[in-house]
Amino acid sequence: MQSTNISILFLIIYVAGIIAVGIWNRKSESSEDFFLASRKLPAWLLAVTFIASWWGGGSAIDLVDHAHRNGISSFWIYGVPVLIATGLLFLFARGIRNIGSISQPQLMKERYNSRVSLLLTIFIIIFMVIATTVQVIVVGKFFQAFFDLSYRTGAIIGTVIVLTYSLFGGFKGVVLTDLLQFVFFLFTGIFLFYTAYTQSGGMEAVEATALLNNKSGYTSFFSDVSDNLAYVITFGTSWMIQANIWQRISAAKKSTDARKMMIISFFAFIPLYLMVTYTGMFASVLYETVPKSGIVPNMISNIPNPIISALLFVGLSAAIMSTMDSLINTGALSLTLDIYKVYVNPGASAAHHVTIGRISTFIIGAIALLIALEIKSVLTIAWIGSDFLTSGAFIPLILGFLWARGTATAATISMLFGLVFSSYNLLVALGAPFPVAWEIASISQAVIGISISLILYVGFSFITKNDLEKSKSFIKKANILNKTYN
Repeated sequence: MQSTNISILFLIIYVAGIIAVGIWNRKSESSEDFFLASRKLPAWLLAVTFIASWWGGGSAIDLVDHAHRNGISSFWIYGVPVLIATGLLFLFARGIRNIGSISQPQLMKERYNSRVSLLLTIFIIIFMVIATTVQVIVVGKFFQAFFDLSYRTGAIIGTVIVLTYSLFGGFKGVVLTDLLQFVFFLFTGIFLFYTAYTQSGGMEAVEATALLNNKSGYTSFFSDVSDNLAYVITFGTSWMIQANIWQRISAAKKSTDARKMMIISFFAFIPLYLMVTYTGMFASVLYETVPKSGIVPNMISNIPNPIISALLFVGLSAAIMSTMDSLINTGALSLTLDIYKVYVNPGASAAHHVTIGRISTFIIGAIALLIALEIKSVLTIAWIGSDFLTSGAFIPLILGFLWARGTATAATISMLFGLVFSSYNLLVALGAPFPVAWEIASISQAVIGISISLILYVGFSFITKNDLEKSKSFIKKANILNKTYN
């Protein structure tokens, strides 16, 4: 009871602090100010908010549980896709920043046309809502386990906290709170890693436990890799084009800062995800099976020192919220700039767009909360959201930077296929009795989706009209390969 009261007190102090940061940064005079912090943030700070967005509660907590069951090869579920996506983003960061658009759909409109831009907006909003739902699920289960609340109450409380400070501060508020949240979660991650290591007896005990439980290949990095290739393909490709990460690249002062952000993040992700993976492996000695509430919440709640337990609770809460606020902010950006500004009220003032941005922030969070109250599987829903981007948006986005022959009609057809394909698979995953020639959430589905998307894009590009002058102008402006362009 004492630990719970202290945790509530620390949470209140923490929430008050991040809300104060949001209010302090509430003044936004334009969409670029609200969503990109006027492109004045340094590379290292953008790298921190980038890391906080991907090394967040959903992936880190879920990876601990997977590593407990399957060992070091679980790194392939989240760690490898993150490294692949970050490496690809390093190659494209210069081009993304050179284009200088605020949002991805604006970029796609410049490369193709408004129809392709609208389709991408739909994909982004779907993904951001689903990805936010993952974080709502995690925070709901965490608060449920720690405070003995109902899952519904925990999910509502967590969402309300994030919406409160996100509504005030916009992107700059999100970035500054991400910095604080990253520090908290880094402390939590290191502490839990050390605790699991010392209490388990280290790798010798892990290997002995794996042998006792007949878990062959538990300490082999390449054990059963094929089982995780679907996640590598789908997560790696979809995260590479994730709009909230492109938002951070666009917020860099110049293209060289954007690439610095990727380099810093890439080398930070390796030890961070390995630390989480090994925490789960050490926990295999301490827990015969994964507790219902998850290993990390259980470890924190069982720490005898109430002060430390409360600090770790806040750290984990911070990780979850740092990812959630990023996703909500980017979804709100698409609703505001790519839907409202273009199709609802093109003549609205900059100040009015800021107001709509705050309303959009609330809408994205509210929809995600409603979905999370019905669906509670983290990995499944994360994969579903990523499948939409992989099948529908990856090919037109990436080849749009590299191949001038690619046409707007081809991009439209490719994206429409991805929308239908992913929606069909989503309905099957939710129980619809539709026939499928592949296993849902498998490598076959991932390869089929992205392959057909590629074939449609390339094929229709050769038989439909293209504005080569416009395409070449875009690719020249992106200037991905020229190191002297800023």
